[in-house]
Amino acid sequence: MILSIGLDTIEIQRFKNWHKFNTTQLKKIYQAEEIEYCLENQTKSAERLAIRFAAKEAAYKAINSLLKERISFFKFCKVVKITRNKNSEPLLIIDWKKLNLNFDSKKILIKISLTHSKTIATAIVLFEYLA
Repeated sequence: MILSIGLDTIEIQRFKNWHKFNTTQLKKIYQAEEIEYCLENQTKSAERLAIRFAAKEAAYKAINSLLKERISFFKFCKVVKITRNKNSEPLLIIDWKKLNLNFDSKKILIKISLTHSKTIATAIVLFEYLA
């Protein structure tokens, strides 16, 4: 059963100078390993930062309807990270213990799809309940 879905599209151009931000600024949105990955290749840093931002925003939109109390986007960013599996497919990892939930998170399947062009990054996140 689908619980919720979130979608976000963002212009990559907004992130063209984010590689110049210090770690403290970037950690407001990204986890340390996300920052390391995004900044390891400066020519791809804007698209990598943008797609992760879009993914977190999409997940935030999807999850707020599932929470007992809404949380801020920045607080949500502290408990979520975007990574890749061994096949380089995107994964959205949530530290469920830090969220105030009204459901059993062990029964939640998260599906994520990311795509970008030269100018736009788009992410879709789906939360599915496994009975």
